[in-house]
Amino acid sequence: MRRRIVRLTLVAVGVTLVLFGVPLAAGLERYTVAQQRESLQRIADFAARSVYDDVVHDRVPARLPDGRDDDTAVALYDEDGDRTTGDGPPEGDEGVDRVLDRGLSSSPPGQLVAVSPVTDGDDVVGVVRAARPTSAVWSSLVPLYLGMVALAGLVLVAVWALAMRLAAHLSAPLESMARDAARLGEGDFGVRPAPTGIGELDRVGSALGHTAGRLDDLLARERAFSAEASHQLRTPLAGLRLRLESALDDPALLRPATVEDGLASVDRLERTIDELLLLARERSRDAVPVDLARLFDEAQAEWGDRLARAGRSFSVSRDGALPDPPASAAAVRQIVAALLDNAVQHGAGAVALTAREAGPDAVAVDVADEGPGVAEEDLSGSDGRRGLGVALARRLAEAEGGRLTARRSPSVVTLLLPLEPVPDGRSLTSS
Repeated sequence: MRRRIVRLTLVAVGVTLVLFGVPLAAGLERYTVAQQRESLQRIADFAARSVYDDVVHDRVPARLPDGRDDDTAVALYDEDGDRTTGDGPPEGDEGVDRVLDRGLSSSPPGQLVAVSPVTDGDDVVGVVRAARPTSAVWSSLVPLYLGMVALAGLVLVAVWALAMRLAAHLSAPLESMARDAARLGEGDFGVRPAPTGIGELDRVGSALGHTAGRLDDLLARERAFSAEASHQLRTPLAGLRLRLESALDDPALLRPATVEDGLASVDRLERTIDELLLLARERSRDAVPVDLARLFDEAQAEWGDRLARAGRSFSVSRDGALPDPPASAAAVRQIVAALLDNAVQHGAGAVALTAREAGPDAVAVDVADEGPGVAEEDLSGSDGRRGLGVALARRLAEAEGGRLTARRSPSVVTLLLPLEPVPDGRSLTSS
């Protein structure tokens, strides 16, 4: 890239110099030739005035005024076109003849010629011819042309140095971004390109850093989700294992009801796995109202017997006029399951599952028990005191635009779900 920038810059400047220099050189040549012609014309006019008296009285001038340099030849011609005195061709050339005939002048090849007539009244009685070789003109132009070429060379050298510096300034951050992109591809999500001061490159670097951050956050969420989801699977697996081990220890327990209970546990476990996989894969879902009545009936069937075997009561209640919130049924089912499992594992006494209005724009699902309760900071599950199930419930709630709250005395964990779909990236916490 550096060589390309330098090459393109030099080509652009070179073309500019040519487009500017060629017309300048041509204009300089025309200007110099015009200046030389004017100089010769002044010499010829001065000589014509100087020899006027001698020519009018048919005398040959003793001498003619010299030119300003040795390259200028001055000669006097009579009215017949013959040289009388001075340096020039013996007979008048085209310039002299034209002045004598029509008062015009021109230059022969290889020379610049200026003529001035010597007149007596209306009659041309002589012609002064001043000539200079064109080589003298070119010799005066050569230093100017060499100076222009040298100046163009200096400009190209200066442009080359600036282009090298500019190329290094532009390519260095790009090379750094390429290295950062390679690190990102190798799994280093801590890539954060440093600002360069170049707006376009800074926007690319910012996008690269933002992408790295999003990937890092996404993978962290995936890892956390996997850990939390595995917790959701351990509880039904442990229950199924205990029932099977009990049946093996006491064959009398191996009754059809026990087998049916085990099969029901397997079905619930299979559904839990399917729902967790669905939630892990889906990034966006159409908001469909959750059938809370059906969800509560399923919870009663699944958790009522379990709590009864533990000597604890379980009740569900829901206002019949309560609207169903738009959310993923699988997500809400897993949230409720995680909260009920938390009440079974860490709570005490009776457990109640209740649905109620929470203002004009939300529905609340409460899971209450008679235990010590859950602190707000325990909802993250980071300290392990409440397990990973509550943390999974919190993540799922936020993904649906809702949130979890907790309070003690009595112990209640509440799932708040909005009645209107919440845009991606927002929740009731930020609304």
